[in-house]
Amino acid sequence: MAKFEVYQSGKKNEFRFRLKADNGQIILSSEGYTSKPACLNGIESVKKNSADAKRFTKTTTPTNMFRFAITAANSQIIGTSQNYKTESGRNNGIESVMKNAARAEVKELEK
Repeated sequence: MAKFEVYQSGKKNEFRFRLKADNGQIILSSEGYTSKPACLNGIESVKKNSADAKRFTKTTTPTNMFRFAITAANSQIIGTSQNYKTESGRNNGIESVMKNAARAEVKELEK
């Protein structure tokens, strides 16, 4: 089952989340949040917005890799993908977020 993992990282002790697919691959990662409640709110925003294909922005890196981001109603990015080698890989990543985010459990990892 897909899951959101909440963890602290970096010198700033920021809270972050990542969405992992059933196979354990990370399909979406967040920016840093200053508090755990803000991070959990970010997860709720992903769950809410993941059903709307219009919330996904597709991009290509300067090295011709493919990425996507999911945005909230205020156009703020709430999660970004890894780099994919192919456009179809990126599209599969988007489909995975759309399929899994809303029902994914939230797990807090120890520091």
